[in-house]
Amino acid sequence: PPHTNSAFYFTTDCNYIVTVYTGYGVEVQVRKNKVIFEDVLNSENTVLANESILMRGLVVRSHSNQISIRFHSINPQAGAVLVRYQAFMLSCVFPKQPLYGDVSVSSLHSGGQAFFSCLTGYKLQGSSVLTCRNSSTPYWSGKEPKCLAACGGLVRNITVGRIVSPGFPSNYSNNLTCHWLLEAPEGQRLHIHFEKVALAEDDDRLLIKNGNSINAAVLYDSYEVEYLPNEGLLSTSRQLFIELTTDATGTSTGIAIRYQAFSAGHCYEPFVKYGNMTSTDNTWSVGAVVEFACDPGYTLEQGSVTIECMDPNNPQWNETEPACRAVCSGEITDSAGVVLSPNWPESYDKGQDCIWGIHVEEDKRIMLDIQVLNIGKNDLLTFYDGDDLTAKLLGQYGGSKSRFKLYTSTADVTIQFQSDPATNVYGYGNGFVVHFFEVARNDTCPELPEISNGWKSTSHPELVQGTVVTYQCYPGYQVVGSELLMCQWDLTWSGDLPSCERVVSCTDPGKVEHSRRVLSGTHFTVGSTIQYICNKGFILSGNSLLTCFSRGSSGPRWSQKLPRCLHDQNQLSGIFLPFLLRNTQVHWKTTQCM
Repeated sequence: PPHTNSAFYFTTDCNYIVTVYTGYGVEVQVRKNKVIFEDVLNSENTVLANESILMRGLVVRSHSNQISIRFHSINPQAGAVLVRYQAFMLSCVFPKQPLYGDVSVSSLHSGGQAFFSCLTGYKLQGSSVLTCRNSSTPYWSGKEPKCLAACGGLVRNITVGRIVSPGFPSNYSNNLTCHWLLEAPEGQRLHIHFEKVALAEDDDRLLIKNGNSINAAVLYDSYEVEYLPNEGLLSTSRQLFIELTTDATGTSTGIAIRYQAFSAGHCYEPFVKYGNMTSTDNTWSVGAVVEFACDPGYTLEQGSVTIECMDPNNPQWNETEPACRAVCSGEITDSAGVVLSPNWPESYDKGQDCIWGIHVEEDKRIMLDIQVLNIGKNDLLTFYDGDDLTAKLLGQYGGSKSRFKLYTSTADVTIQFQSDPATNVYGYGNGFVVHFFEVARNDTCPELPEISNGWKSTSHPELVQGTVVTYQCYPGYQVVGSELLMCQWDLTWSGDLPSCERVVSCTDPGKVEHSRRVLSGTHFTVGSTIQYICNKGFILSGNSLLTCFSRGSSGPRWSQKLPRCLHDQNQLSGIFLPFLLRNTQVHWKTTQCM
């Protein structure tokens, strides 16, 4: 606002609305403060930032194509505002990856597409392709599809895969009869590993037969076997027949079976759920040695940490593969890690009392990121700000709660979980997932890491409250998640760390006026082509064929610029000027000077 020589105090309110093209947002940078930014969305303004957190150099981005800037002062002499603004391209949020499926995107901007697929044993329910629609806030053209398990099927030329019962990991339906036939390549055999078998105690039944029909010899019958074989099952031929039947009453989680083919003279490929392995020979021939390790939060149980493929005449592993399980209680001295509810992601048992102690460097403190909390209403998860149960209470929770964070004041934290002795909790994904990190013990937010295929910049050298960290990606990659993170008053960041995903397709180059185009496919992947053909009365200027090719680190690009279709001057000769003028479009450009 302009300065005034008046000696009287009066209120000044200045409101500005910056509007850019649909599909773009507004980015503003504060030069002088005392200003409020609001996102204008569907006539409902949402505060993006106000004077309590603004500082010189702060960058704020809108979520739509409009932003409101409001300056308020009781005395105009006491303050002023100066902001610089520019447009930036808005994008759709990265689509959710379907459970037991995958998703890739050509671009997150308007016109970009998301492609969905399912793992073996699952079928896609919904659209396999979604398009990012241009709008004041870009959005996908439909809901993300789901991957659902099939009831039976024929799988030929097997390498490795998985069978799950319909509805898994939730309960299966009643009155099912599912048949699967697994067939390995010629000269190979099959091995199956039981990940999960949970059937109702009525007449539900799992049969595995050594052959290609229902009449083949039985290898496994859930009626007859009380315990699952940890080593799995081996076929004597190249085929296995699997049958799951359920009756009209009772239901349970069902089955999850991993299968694979292996050649003569080799052991089958080992497997550990919720873990990983290293091997001296990835063909699993005689003499191969395999070492196992568990994912964060899991502990090795049963079996052996290392196994060896032995016996040239009949190759087999000398020990059973181990199992990785989330256990009840533990002492942890790592600088970062995970604490999981017992048996996660399966349901925990009733009547448990588990205690975990986490200890980091003495001059540090601990950030707890509780990503999942979904326990029974009579169960308790308690956090203590110290190394035992007499320390100060950080928080105590029961039931369900959305993601939240806690900070300790010391280098120790104790976590206690108590489940109700009288109540069982059923279902997949019931429990908790707690990530922890060692952070500096001061008045700043924890240091944010660099991201692969990108870099970060900060608005302030110290990560004090109000500092904004901006993430950007190298050419050929695109930011997935929030590219701006702000240090909040509770010394937590305003969002999760983004990532840089590779752009796998060219963007749609667009249409050419007075022409039609012929596409080589439905997607603009590397190698695809577009041919432009001019309408009658027009001739081509430029190359008619565009090819999408990879330019290394810069990502896919089109081989040529868009051609143009110009009036054929030979056909225009002899046409009267008035007719020509009548059919000529005149475009006016208006410039407004302020």
